[in-house]
Amino acid sequence: MWFFRYLFTNLYRAVQTSNGRHLLWLFFRYAGRPRHQSGTIPFLRYRFQVPDALSFVWQFKEIFADESYRFQTDSAEPVILDCGANIGSSLAYFRQNYPKSRIVAFEADPDIGAVLNQNLTSNRIEGIEVVNKAVWINEGGIDFGSGEADSASLFSETNRRRVPSVRLRDYLLRELHVDMLKIDIEGAETDVLIDCRDALAHVRNLFIEYHAYIGHPQTLGTVVQILEENGFRYYIDSNQSRVRPFINHRYRGNDVMDLQLNIFAYRP
Repeated sequence: MWFFRYLFTNLYRAVQTSNGRHLLWLFFRYAGRPRHQSGTIPFLRYRFQVPDALSFVWQFKEIFADESYRFQTDSAEPVILDCGANIGSSLAYFRQNYPKSRIVAFEADPDIGAVLNQNLTSNRIEGIEVVNKAVWINEGGIDFGSGEADSASLFSETNRRRVPSVRLRDYLLRELHVDMLKIDIEGAETDVLIDCRDALAHVRNLFIEYHAYIGHPQTLGTVVQILEENGFRYYIDSNQSRVRPFINHRYRGNDVMDLQLNIFAYRP
């Protein structure tokens, strides 16, 4: 289990910070609950409705304990575009750490979008423009499958439905600068980045959660090429554990991921 790997390798670092200690408390308090059941979890100064407790604990680790979305800026009012805002954990982090930022948040799944809006309202996380549409390459809509926990995927065959979409490129071209562009859109990231490859010049920091699904091409090379041609430096990290990659890559099903990476791109 990911948490025990994290615990054994990062225990000393975790207990040195209040958020790290809070992560340990959240895990032992909530991560053992039955999967895919909604409930309410208090954390830090917030109280969130969550569709799946374990998924939320994982979000807390990445966002608040590891601070994966922290970036440097000299802008008094940073511009943040959050593509794949999910239930709002990242928005709580951005508003807390960049209180004067202007934030536009996108969420494709209508059910998760309802939870997102509820969490923002009940926790008084204000001043965020929420767009309950999928980030895509046009405004014609896109077919998404809804996951059991808290995410929708372009490649999932479960509960597929058409959702409205927006073209991210149009939003980027409206801005004079974007201090943080977060893209966590469950498989649609490569198509969107290809469409935006000539609109990234004024993006300072870019986070991409890259996904590769069985039965579909792996496109990491394309993503990296777009970053390089736009002058980004980048760092790639993975939370997957594949001890014997030549053996344990034999997954089954076209909606199963065989690779998930965090890509941190920034301008020197």
